[in-house]
Amino acid sequence: MCFHDNMTFYMCNQILQFPQNPYFCPMLIIDKILVSDAIKDTYFACNLQACKGDCCVAGDAGAPLEEEEISILEDVLDEVIPYMSQEGKEVVDWTGVFEYDTEGEYVTPLVKDEECAFVYVKDGISFCAIEQAYLEGKIKFQKPVSCHLYPIRIKKVGETEAVNYDTWSVCAPALIKGKTVGVPLYQYLKVPLIRKFGSKWYAKLVVALEKEQM
Repeated sequence: MCFHDNMTFYMCNQILQFPQNPYFCPMLIIDKILVSDAIKDTYFACNLQACKGDCCVAGDAGAPLEEEEISILEDVLDEVIPYMSQEGKEVVDWTGVFEYDTEGEYVTPLVKDEECAFVYVKDGISFCAIEQAYLEGKIKFQKPVSCHLYPIRIKKVGETEAVNYDTWSVCAPALIKGKTVGVPLYQYLKVPLIRKFGSKWYAKLVVALEKEQM
């Protein structure tokens, strides 16, 4: 993950706890949620034909899961399994729908320490079996919110959360396309941001970002 350094987080925490504190914080604070400047400064639009969905394949850990998402995945697994690869089915049958990363956080299991167990490949592009079941009306859960938000990552900072852009070479084509179509990251990910934080919070974010751009 690519977050501001620890000193920045310390300074932001000081502002949250002591609003009169004179420390400068390069992040916005929306209802005590820290938001990196990169959310407005980065232009982004997925280009699956170029990246081939490699964000679901590369990396050293599965997609972060919220605790309540584990029981949801367990409930919908029978509907998702038909879309999964044979190797993915075998992994989930062995480990269940989650495992732990090196920090002890819940993540989706991996096949051979590479692609997410819920990945399937079509025409050379990696897709999400969970999302496909959702798109075909089989389940009401679209996919883990961390996947929906990517390349935004959410990290706990004390008693609050920080929202930041996760820099990754896999997404280089999306940066090019984002600049071409002129879509900033916070607009491209409007739906998942609302899913995570609510429409009122997102409206406040837009107002704050537009003020900064004036």
